[in-house]
Amino acid sequence: MINRMKQVAIILSLLAGSLAGGALTAEAAMIAVGDAFPAWEMKDQSGKEVTSTQLAGKSYLLWYYPKAMTSGCTAEGQALRDAHPQFVARGVEILGVSFDKPAANAAFAKAENFPYRLLSDDGALAVQVGAATSRDQGYARRISYLVGPDGKVLKAYGSVSPSRHASEVLADLPPS
Repeated sequence: MINRMKQVAIILSLLAGSLAGGALTAEAAMIAVGDAFPAWEMKDQSGKEVTSTQLAGKSYLLWYYPKAMTSGCTAEGQALRDAHPQFVARGVEILGVSFDKPAANAAFAKAENFPYRLLSDDGALAVQVGAATSRDQGYARRISYLVGPDGKVLKAYGSVSPSRHASEVLADLPPS
């Protein structure tokens, strides 16, 4: 009886968290594999506008990271940097995304010699794709999407290991 009560309490706690905008809500908001990824436009680290329309016909990895220059984000960015030639060879563009301003992303890209663009999301896309529960959250969840040339989600990564993410995505790419 006590174990059953504990199970009910845990379920109610999870439901309450999801109704209050907790982690379950954000994960539930992720775009499903096979669905069209929403149209977007963001500024890169140099202030240049980048849009999903510009990437039509190309595959890309959109990796959300919480904050520039932090340990987990740096580890993930470095792993993607080191694997960048393999992504290019497979026809996949890497795009990092955070709530950081372009200047912070520029400093991050320069410090780590990232060969790919880092984009600044004002929170609008992050909420649509499950990287944040609100625009006011201040940081994004560590998630990624592999988007195909047709604009549809090939793979959604709701749980990411910073040091292993690059190799995981490469393993998920169709054979070239």
